[in-house]
Formats: sequence, C-alpha cells, structure tokens
Amino acid sequence: MFRNTYQSGFLSILYSCGSSPLELWDMHVKNGYIRRITDEEIKSLALEIAGTNVATTYIYCPAYPKKELGIKLPFLIIIIKNMKKYFTFEITILDDKNMHRRFRVSNFQSTTRIRPFSTSMPIGLSGGWNQIQFNLSDFTRRAYEDEMPEEFKLFLPVHRRKCVREEHVPKKPNVRVEVEEIITEKDEEEKEREEKEREEKEREEKEREKKEREEKEEEEAKEEVEEAEEEAEEEEEAEEAEEEAEEAEEKPEEEEEVKIEETVVDEEETAEPAAAAIREYEVEKEEKEEDTYISKLEGYTEDEDEEDENEEDEREEDEE
Repeated sequence: MFRNTYQSGFLSILYSCGSSPLELWDMHVKNGYIRRITDEEIKSLALEIAGTNVATTYIYCPAYPKKELGIKLPFLIIIIKNMKKYFTFEITILDDKNMHRRFRVSNFQSTTRIRPFSTSMPIGLSGGWNQIQFNLSDFTRRAYEDEMPEEFKLFLPVHRRKCVREEHVPKKPNVRVEVEEIITEKDEEEKEREEKEREEKEREEKEREKKEREEKEEEEAKEEVEEAEEEAEEEEEAEEAEEEAEEAEEKPEEEEEVKIEETVVDEEETAEPAAAAIREYEVEKEEKEEDTYISKLEGYTEDEDEEDENEEDEREEDEE
C-alpha cells in the first residue's frame, strides 16, 4: 500500500481525530463494541475498543489480509490509554532473510517467549495515556538475526494429523512448512490457554469483588442494626425519663390531696370536741341560770313571807 510512497519522518495509519479514522482498517466485533468518543482528559476524540475477550473484538490493517503495508520505517509509535483491562496488539514484519516475524505485545504476560516465527513479550502501562515506541529493527536483530545460522540448526520432522479429505492425497513432505504449521497450532493452543487463564483471573477477581461487596453490605447491615438498637435504647431511656418526670409531677398533687384530706379530717376531729365542749358549756350555763332563777324565786318567796309576818305583827301591835 505504501511501498511506492515517499517515507520520511512520520507516517500515520490511524488518526482518531480524522474524518474517517478506520479508512485503512477493518474490524471484528463479537461481544464488544468499537466507537469514537471524546476523552475528558485530553479533550479530544479517541477510538475506544472494548470487549469481553481480546481475541473477539479487534481492528486490523490492511483491511485485506493478502495486502501489505510496505512501510520501511524502523519505529512503531502507539498512543493508548490504560483502561486497567487486558490489552494486546500484534505486528508482522518481513526481515532481511525474507522471513515473516510476528511480534505480540500484551499486558497479561510476565515473560518473553521467542519462537521461530513469533515472539510474545510483556508490556507495562502507567495510569492514563501512554506513548509506546518500538524499535522494530532492534527487536528483530536481537530476537532472530543474532541467533545461530540455520545450517547449524537441527529441525526434527514433525508430521501433523491429516484430515479425512487429505488421507488419499499424496503430498511431498516439507519440513519447514510442517514445523511452521505445528508452531502455529501451538501458538493457538497457548493463546487459548492464556485466554482461559485470563478468564479464570477475571472470574476470581469478580468473585473477590462480590465477596468484598457482600462483606461490606453485611457490615453496613450490622451498623444499621446497631444504630437502630441504640436509637431504640435512647427512646426507651427518654420514655422512662418522661414517665419519671410525670410521676414526680403527679406525686406532689397526691401529697397535697392527702394533706388536704388530713387537714379536713383533723378539722372534723377537732370540731367534734369543740362542739361537745360548747354543748356542755351551754348545758352548764342553762343549769346555772335555772339554779339562779330557782334561788331567786326561793328568795323572793321568803321575803314575801317575812313581809307578811311583819305586817301581821304590826297590825297586832296596833290592835293592842
């Protein structure tokens, strides 16, 4: 595609801010999505690729697998954002020995593995946006060109299993092709194993998050129960205090009523002897008055008798 293009400086094959960023690309989407968004951190357009598996949602260039980019520049620069998820990308180059070498870079591997036709290596991403630079010529030289020449290597013949339609088709053995195909199958098996490990890690992480969330909910429920119990205790204490205050307010009234009743009873008790004494005094007074009256009557009758006697004496003396 770019073989006959003048290549100098930078050559962009993906520009997310352009009118058609995936003009040279094609996409494969399964259980995921590819969209263009506005990133709040850089205040610019960005291409977001997300899915449940890195092997099911991705983009690739050129759009036609039989074509080649034909770029001869030695460096690959990628600007990506760390979303704290699994990330991987691959690039295939043609070296000076006319051999295709594939480099696979991911953030879920811990060791570098070099095979005759592919090399997988880990990558560490910092938080936020990252600018990654790959020196493809240096990687190729260190991984393959500084190795032992092929004439001194030993390639063991490995026969792959034939399918049903190939059983009756005679073919000439080609050691190099068979080795390449077997290694490809191993790569696929390794990829499947890595995907299984990744899925298992995701499942374990989800279970751990679920467990932590359940523990947190239990703690919150316990705290709510304790707060409810404390509130109930405080309400009971407040009610008891109110009842005690009401009882304290009611007791003086009862004591006053008791005192009033006692005073009434005392007055009645004191009033009865006073009335009895008054009656006795009146009776005595009446008796005294009767006695004086009788004595006066008696004195009066005695005086009248004496006067009568004196008159009779005087009358007798006169007669004489």
